[in-house]
Amino acid sequence: MNALRGIKWPYAVIAMLAVAAAAFGLLHPAVASTPAKKKPGATALIKQNPPPTLFTDAEIATIGKQAADQRKKADAVFAQWKKAHGTTRDDKAFAAWAAQQVPAPPSAAQRTAELRQDQQLAKTRTAAGKKAATWLELYGKKDIWKLYLHDQRELIPAAQGTAEKAGLKAALKLAKTISDQLAAKDKQPAPFVLDPTLRPDKHIKPGAKGPYSYPSRHAARSAAAVAFLSALSPHRAQDYEWMRAQVLYSRLYMAGHVPSDLTAGTLLGDLIGDYELALSGR
Repeated sequence: MNALRGIKWPYAVIAMLAVAAAAFGLLHPAVASTPAKKKPGATALIKQNPPPTLFTDAEIATIGKQAADQRKKADAVFAQWKKAHGTTRDDKAFAAWAAQQVPAPPSAAQRTAELRQDQQLAKTRTAAGKKAATWLELYGKKDIWKLYLHDQRELIPAAQGTAEKAGLKAALKLAKTISDQLAAKDKQPAPFVLDPTLRPDKHIKPGAKGPYSYPSRHAARSAAAVAFLSALSPHRAQDYEWMRAQVLYSRLYMAGHVPSDLTAGTLLGDLIGDYELALSGR
């Protein structure tokens, strides 16, 4: 199935997500003894707020290709780690190594050029686009990936499903940890910090330096999830890649990041996905 073959296919995926969330609610009703204050899971959250119409294939094509291009690079680099360390878990050592594989932030001139791209894109915003970007920013961090995995877990033995859930959780957590550490070190201001008119809702104070955006946490988490999920269900890989492109494009659309933030985050996430897969024996 071609992930960019037409706008009807993505909307089918959106419908599938909403139906899956709703179906799970019907098949697994709340247990009376469940504490009332228990935090809703990904399925419940997306059931309560199903995805709106998302971006077209044409809009997400470029950032989708840029993300896909990081995959082979990450696989080749990770092979070096695996050769030296095998499949023993050592998150601390891996995090330090993975951080070293992320390219240095772009030059000031390149970042200025990328900022102009965000500024031009901001001029094309629509109410529907903002709604899509807001949904993707909210659920693209981790919930959408957890829902995808839950969809697969319904069809496999419980023990295997539990292990896969733990693997995805570890990948998402590691992606957040390393991307946050790098962002704090590199101190690259987000586009809406450099130009507060891009996001007046953020209420950036004059002279503010952060939030920092290199590398993108959303990109790192999305890439880690896609690498992990695609290995579990290769026939669904293009669905996952399409959703990753949606998440990444939303970050450009609302000036949360520039392209280099996203490609750096994607490379990092691919490495993390490879790491978790190696630990699981895949």
